[in-house]
Amino acid sequence: MNRVWERYSLSQRLVRFGFYFLFVAAVVQSIRSVEVIPEFLLDAPEQMADLFSRMWPVDWAHYSGSVHDALIETIHIATLGTIISVLLAVPIGLLAANNLTPNRLINTLARLILVSSRSVNSLVWALLFIAIFGPGPLAGTMAIAFRSIGFVGKLVGESVEEAQRGSIEALTSVGASTGALIQYGYWPQIKPAFWSIVLLRWDINVRESAVLGLVGAGGIGMALDTALNLFQWDRVAVILISIFVIVILAEILITRIRQKIL
Repeated sequence: MNRVWERYSLSQRLVRFGFYFLFVAAVVQSIRSVEVIPEFLLDAPEQMADLFSRMWPVDWAHYSGSVHDALIETIHIATLGTIISVLLAVPIGLLAANNLTPNRLINTLARLILVSSRSVNSLVWALLFIAIFGPGPLAGTMAIAFRSIGFVGKLVGESVEEAQRGSIEALTSVGASTGALIQYGYWPQIKPAFWSIVLLRWDINVRESAVLGLVGAGGIGMALDTALNLFQWDRVAVILISIFVIVILAEILITRIRQKIL
């Protein structure tokens, strides 16, 4: 009897069919629940062309006024928020590392803090801090900081857990303290990863800070929200181009810094 080779067994084919069926069903259900209006889709190209015609020509005279100051404020929010997040996240990340902090209860609490930080969107954090501090850049800075704690702390903790044990065991054998272990054993190994994490998070925070103003948390987003509400489309064009340029410049800056220090 000749045996016929098959790529997938019967059970594997059934599992694949079930996965594809669930995927298609989820897509169909999502489309039905979104309630897309076909008339709006057909009219979208015309509306978009009309919107761009209102934005052109770009009136650069608006930049020297409120746009420039708001853009600088956005960079300050991202930078200060990143610094605060690093100061708070590094200790929590060290507590979350199993090899450095063997206490299971402390590990669990630290990981819970990191997960809680990542699970809340920056806009939600902004709304929370606006309720506490009122509208303005302080709320935006704290939102960026608390949103970034989970990202920075998780990656720092994982870098510590992946550190080679050779130098750590050598320091432990001579009775080195925890501080000495971190400074001379872990830090030289995680230093490249640490700076990559900080630079990447700052780059992300510059982008996120640009939209926090839409809920009143300061920065260029507040200028954009005001221009949209007043239908000042030429000013909207200046703001959007400014955001695009600052994001590109931040990406170039991060790349250059990484090449210098890593």
